[in-house]
Amino acid sequence: MSTLVSVAELGAHVGGEVTLRGWLYNKRSGKNVHFLEVRDGSGTAQIVVGAGDVPKETFAACDALTQETSLTVTGTVHAHPKRPGVVEVHGTGLTVVGRPTGEFPISPKDHGTDFLMDHRHLWLRSKRQHAILRVRHTIIKAVRDFFDGRGFTLVDAPIFTPNACEGTSTLFETDYHGDPAYLTQSGQLYMEAAAAAVGKAYCFGPTFRAEKSKTRRHLAEFWMVEPEVAYMDLAGDMELAEDMLVFIVERVLAERRPELAVLERDVTKLESVKKPFPRITYEEAIAVLARAGNPAKYGDDIGGDEETLISSAYDRPVMVHRYPREIKAFYMKGDPDDERAALCVDVLAPEGYGEIIGGGQREDDLEILTRKITEHRLPLEAFQWYFDLRRYGTFPHAGFGMGIERCVAWICKLPHVRETIPFPRMLNRLSP
Repeated sequence: MSTLVSVAELGAHVGGEVTLRGWLYNKRSGKNVHFLEVRDGSGTAQIVVGAGDVPKETFAACDALTQETSLTVTGTVHAHPKRPGVVEVHGTGLTVVGRPTGEFPISPKDHGTDFLMDHRHLWLRSKRQHAILRVRHTIIKAVRDFFDGRGFTLVDAPIFTPNACEGTSTLFETDYHGDPAYLTQSGQLYMEAAAAAVGKAYCFGPTFRAEKSKTRRHLAEFWMVEPEVAYMDLAGDMELAEDMLVFIVERVLAERRPELAVLERDVTKLESVKKPFPRITYEEAIAVLARAGNPAKYGDDIGGDEETLISSAYDRPVMVHRYPREIKAFYMKGDPDDERAALCVDVLAPEGYGEIIGGGQREDDLEILTRKITEHRLPLEAFQWYFDLRRYGTFPHAGFGMGIERCVAWICKLPHVRETIPFPRMLNRLSP
């Protein structure tokens, strides 16, 4: 009797008879032998089907197999004759489960990006996309393990929100039983409420941005993790972000080196991601840009090109802190030692990947918070529940947000975030 196994488990069954269930990925054929590459989601294995090892009708049936044929294969596991540590299956039986109705649209030849995105539901079957999905999975699992292991409580934030916390220009508006509602840009305000209840909270879910951007770093829908911690200041916030990134990278290196190899990722770059991360002020970052010939001046926001220039001097993420208050959100607490600055931080990934984390200490003074919301021309009535967090036991607290897709892009060294999420939503793409 054969044992039903996955490709990932084959190494533990050398000499034994096994059954695999999957799809034909590729095929090479000779006069008396077929070499079938079969994938099953856990990996890809070579199945050697010799003319003398199977019935004539089975060997002949292999001639008709086309890419993505669903099949079941039985055979004996052997060590690969030329590749140490690799196994293959010498087939003794094969059953076709489902035949493609035509030629598979995605072949080994080059295809344009639009074509591949139109066929994203099929493109996911490729080795490269499969590798990215598995790295993404490990990053998400590492994020959860990191916070769960540090006593955080997962608190789900709503996706529908009643007010536009930072203006409506980059929010998706929808009808909510006759009233306007918005798809969330962030769960942060709700995590501030959660931190007052559980001390250390985090949310992890989809967020939405309606900005009309076509850059390689932007998606209309993405996933974000947002921790919030009571009685934590900016220094603690920066240390938490640093520890999380080191934890994530170490986990990926421990579990996903084969996938990184498929992506041709230079893992030495990731092995450099160790504590401590360099920390520079916004003012120091502007000086770095000036020395590089960039025209940015104090008070300007730092864009993607500037982030690339700043981070290029480092082999690990760099933390830029204390941006000007005027260019940061109303909820950022002012720096008591510098009236121009906010107690905030952006973490810039190396190798040109820019901001992957943004956060800071929150304004905990009700009077100052009210004034700042007024200055930002936001409706005070929409924030009465948020003011309650300051009215009833205000306290210092801090947190940050990290977009999963930007983290995946950096760790996998991908040229565009569209490959970091199974079905990307971008400015001009809503399907498949």
